[in-house]
Amino acid sequence: MNSHDVVIVGSGLAGLRAAMELVGHLDVAVVTKVYPSRSHSGAAQGGVAASLGNVDDDSVEAHIYDTVKGADYLGDQDSIEILCGDAPRTIYEMEHLGCAFSRTEENKINQRAFGGHSAQRACFSADRTGHALLHTLFEQSYKQRGKLQIYSEWHMNRLIVEDGVCRGVVVMDIRTSKLEVLQAKAVLFASGGYGQAFKITSNAAANTGDGIVAAYRAGVPLQDMEFVQFHPTGLYQHGILLTEGARGEGGYLINEDGDRFMSKYAPSKMELGPRDIVSRSEQTEINEGRGAGPNKDYVLLDLRHLGRAKIMERLPQVFHLAQDFIGVDCIEKPVPIQPTAHYSMGGIPADNDCQVYLDDKGAHVTGFFAAGECSCISVHGANRLGTNSLLEALVFGRRAGKKMLDVVPGLQLAPVDEERELAAARREIDELYAGDGTEDISVIREELKQTMTLQAGVYRDASRMEPAQTKLDQLRKRFAKVCVKDQGKSFNFNLLEALELSNMLEYSELIVDGGLARQESRGAHFRTDYPTRDDENWMKHTMAFRTEDGGHELRYKPVKVTRFEPEERKY
Repeated sequence: MNSHDVVIVGSGLAGLRAAMELVGHLDVAVVTKVYPSRSHSGAAQGGVAASLGNVDDDSVEAHIYDTVKGADYLGDQDSIEILCGDAPRTIYEMEHLGCAFSRTEENKINQRAFGGHSAQRACFSADRTGHALLHTLFEQSYKQRGKLQIYSEWHMNRLIVEDGVCRGVVVMDIRTSKLEVLQAKAVLFASGGYGQAFKITSNAAANTGDGIVAAYRAGVPLQDMEFVQFHPTGLYQHGILLTEGARGEGGYLINEDGDRFMSKYAPSKMELGPRDIVSRSEQTEINEGRGAGPNKDYVLLDLRHLGRAKIMERLPQVFHLAQDFIGVDCIEKPVPIQPTAHYSMGGIPADNDCQVYLDDKGAHVTGFFAAGECSCISVHGANRLGTNSLLEALVFGRRAGKKMLDVVPGLQLAPVDEERELAAARREIDELYAGDGTEDISVIREELKQTMTLQAGVYRDASRMEPAQTKLDQLRKRFAKVCVKDQGKSFNFNLLEALELSNMLEYSELIVDGGLARQESRGAHFRTDYPTRDDENWMKHTMAFRTEDGGHELRYKPVKVTRFEPEERKY
């Protein structure tokens, strides 16, 4: 059994930013399922938000208000104030570390417009902003490689929590299938989102909710799981993200007739409305027969009027993705797009220092932290504004690191029954090897993705979600009959896919059940049978607790309101 002061699960922006605070002061290890520079933070394209004072009509206060409004008033406002207030310092810090932001003619950090924001505050590096930020932090971590241990290509199987104290994790070396216990005084989960439960998604293959499910199975509730954001501009049939920056630079959304249909849905913001509103607008155009293509099942992103020079300077990745994956030259033709599952507003509940809550009353798990997309500090509420995700990862990754640096020296390594923990992890794997093989992993995964996309997607109602509940229950029972046929030890991706599918099935039930229970429409959760927001009954966070029989119980806790009382959300 290896031990460290701190184990960080995840090597994206949140994980690496936390590690920066700790390296040289504590014994720190990072566990990552993929090589760090392949972390999903690198897929973010359009920008990272901050009010830098470069634009006359912008302020931190405006950023806070835009975020509260964008969250459809479900975000915790004390947390949002921290997010937006810390944004300028965060951007300048990343610039000083070497992040190559695009510049204005005055050599200031360039900023573009983004959906739901009232000013141009999206700092960007062409359309590869996440890549630039991630590699900046990866370079910094590589400088510390003698002080920072990275377990690259290791899968996190279990979180060890006993008597309200986090004691470490059980991990598996993907290269050898060897299981190990990593004992720690504190554990930070920065394991990303869970969009792989959907058929059309911008999420990487690794985004299977391993962190949130490990926490949930260890007795930690999950918060606001019903809120899943759909990005308006996923590449048709692939879901690959085409940045919102394309619309920030002036791109149009048009239907089959060439109409800029957003004039009907968000006339003051047009294509730069919040993502939930734009995605629903696109889906409405498709549902009502105004979609493009032979099956009328997509709309179009039109960049032609921007011209070759601007596209290749500001949006080169958009050009190459459209060209490489569907053979469309966006300089000459509009690009087919559709809403794609993109971001998880829900996750592991945590306070403003990323300390994880054990219940709905405010008790914490000692030594357990969460930051980034896997967490639910609730800065995004029911709908995230574009460019606030990279900001959240950086701001709260730093805060998690600083808090751990403060508290970990006072903690002791709690005892771990290594044999018991390894046996529990092996038992799950042995059951997968011992299945009768009458069910196929890939078939169940495909049926899950289809179910979630069609019945818990952009539009929801009881007539779709109730059958989805039944379907998910059937899929979990069928999963018990799968068999991992690959008995090899080295890079056994058949085994890894089975472990991931188990996680996907578990959290998908919480998305559907939380959505069915929430009888209102708010942010990304839109029910056609309850089409209005209901602040009297639903101005509260959902908390899902796992029960001893493997089921779950839903409880609720209030939203923190500081200065912005709920009002009608118009754009």
